[in-house]
Amino acid sequence: MIVKRKVSQSAEKAEPANTQKQLYNYFTEKDISLILKNLDALRDEVYPRVTSFEEETEYNPNFPSVCLIGLGRCGSNIALDVACLVHNARNFYLNEFHNEQNKVRERDNRPIKWIQRSLNINQHNSIKPVFLMEPLVMLGDLDKDIEGRIRFSSKGFDNNFLKDYNKLKIMDLSEVHAGGAGNAPILGQYLAKIILNKDTDQFTNQDWKFIHSYLIDSCGIKANQSRLYFYIFSAGGGTGSGMASEFGLAQQYSYMNKTFDIKSERDLASHNQSFVFEPIFTSGICILPNISEQYVETSEALHINAGRLLCKYLSEEWNFSYSMDNENATTSNMIQRIRPWNAMMLISNDIMRYAEQNDDEGGIQFIDVNSMERHANQYISQQIFNILTAQAVTTDYDENYFRRAGIDIGETIRLDANDLFMSLAGPVAIAYAESVVADDELGADGKKLFSGTGEESSLDIDDLFFRSIDLPHFNKQTQAIEGISLLPIESSQYRVALKNYKESGYDAKHLKGLHFFKNCSSVVSIVSLPKDYKLSYMDLNKLKMHLNNLFPNTTLKRYALVIGASANLSLTTLIAKSPCLSDDFLTLIVAYIKRCFAKDNYRFDETIDSKIIELIKAPEFDETILESLLLDFENPAKILDTNWYAIKPMYEKKYRELIHDSKQFTSINDIRLTLDSVKNAILYLREIYRHRISKTKVISLNDISAPDIDIPVMVKSDSNKD
Repeated sequence: MIVKRKVSQSAEKAEPANTQKQLYNYFTEKDISLILKNLDALRDEVYPRVTSFEEETEYNPNFPSVCLIGLGRCGSNIALDVACLVHNARNFYLNEFHNEQNKVRERDNRPIKWIQRSLNINQHNSIKPVFLMEPLVMLGDLDKDIEGRIRFSSKGFDNNFLKDYNKLKIMDLSEVHAGGAGNAPILGQYLAKIILNKDTDQFTNQDWKFIHSYLIDSCGIKANQSRLYFYIFSAGGGTGSGMASEFGLAQQYSYMNKTFDIKSERDLASHNQSFVFEPIFTSGICILPNISEQYVETSEALHINAGRLLCKYLSEEWNFSYSMDNENATTSNMIQRIRPWNAMMLISNDIMRYAEQNDDEGGIQFIDVNSMERHANQYISQQIFNILTAQAVTTDYDENYFRRAGIDIGETIRLDANDLFMSLAGPVAIAYAESVVADDELGADGKKLFSGTGEESSLDIDDLFFRSIDLPHFNKQTQAIEGISLLPIESSQYRVALKNYKESGYDAKHLKGLHFFKNCSSVVSIVSLPKDYKLSYMDLNKLKMHLNNLFPNTTLKRYALVIGASANLSLTTLIAKSPCLSDDFLTLIVAYIKRCFAKDNYRFDETIDSKIIELIKAPEFDETILESLLLDFENPAKILDTNWYAIKPMYEKKYRELIHDSKQFTSINDIRLTLDSVKNAILYLREIYRHRISKTKVISLNDISAPDIDIPVMVKSDSNKD
């Protein structure tokens, strides 16, 4: 149900100004020939010369279908970890397959152990997982020594990693700014605007021109085959939190412009290129700061920064997906209603703390930041690794198999861009678990079947599903972190609800009342099986039953089956939209609103906390309540422990010096979030809070009551007596 806002005088006055301020000035290369030339230059750098055991090809190789963009210190470190893991795993199998004697040496840490275990690297048996595709990886930070930091970080993997892994590119942006964003997302956002608004020909670093053409100018065209883009960053910092959404918006702006731009047949024929609609899927992978800890005091600035990002994203998602104004949308104003990503996956640092506590059986009294980052890196590496390997649906199952499992074969998906584009939107949480597979004898059909009965190696699909939604914990058999990436409610309450759920025989009534599950609009469930293994249709039917019971109001459930990408059986469930109603999500948004928008007399009490909850629950949205409590614009000075009004002209001067066209100038004031941003975010929360679906009911034109129906009775004949 979409609730229309009451029109007030302040809203009427703010709307035109706000629309004007949000006009985008991102630079996009228009010359198709130059774009193709830049793509060819990047392709030549990305792909190494063909080795002796690989066949030469007569055509230009395609770009990988997946690109990882790591921004800020946290994001670039995680993206680097994923690149190292996948690269080393692929090298192992290439060397093993071609009987190479020297195998890749790998760092002994938990992510590597998990990769080794999941790919059977330490075992010599008949299972041959597929060769892994390697993603293109872009690393960016507002740090003049980013290349040195990356080289230092990669030493634990392989001394020649950076030299050998040509698909990793470092975005050296130091000529624009080399001193970081000072833990202020608005400064990171403004510096990203300078970078993205500036003509690429004016950069001294030639590599940036090639990266820009790949990431911004050519997304969705035939010459650029990448269709999945993952932006990895920390929400609590300044650089990653500020830059990530700007890079995402620049990409979407270029993509939407191409979608609405109709080229003449002569232009298309001259370049043999297609700029028609080719779906891409982009997702932010956002690390949220831990909110409360008995022994560790978290900086409140991290909460404010994360809350700003979440508020900004919900506002943009509301404008793009739900705003009533979209009914009268035109090409020009639709391009101004873009959001940075199709979806934003949320992973809480609190989750990693629970995993550490569970791993040491509750004996932890202090967990340092490096430990939590290490666990976050592993958890994210696992999920990205699974998505990278989920490139195909098995053909070992026929239509009858899915019919007996109660799953329409049309619901099975590859994880390609269009499926994700249609299935996932808004905030997304991840539920994950995996089980070890015993190396049993092959069955009569040459396949190993998980029976689900009696055997030690049998699969308990109930337990697997429960572990995926449980509080995060280490699986000591697989060395993987399992559990849900964002808790629906406070941890002690959720622990009790899970206990009741399990002890009742997995009765969903103990969980499905939580908004996290009740208001979920769509789920994507990915089952990954080892090669030569099959699930019984009863187990697949059980999985579908659990999803239906726990997520009663989903309009769309999609399933993917992946074979041969892992030595373990794993279950990944992506939960869309309803994570914005979780306690952590709401706490971060309200913390930001109170600090940066509240009028002085409301900053220190709980008035705003209670009013926002009331506005989400109220039958009608009364925006005048917010207008009485909040300022018209955010106040960045409430975050920084310095004079904001002295910093502002310094950065605006930098903009004017680097971009000389006065028409392209953007003031920092123009990128501040407004009261309308807060209103839109709350409208989005109201929309998800009210989400439900109608149930299908059998109807009939026949007006025959049950007693009137003459049911024939079968009578045995005398001949049957003998």
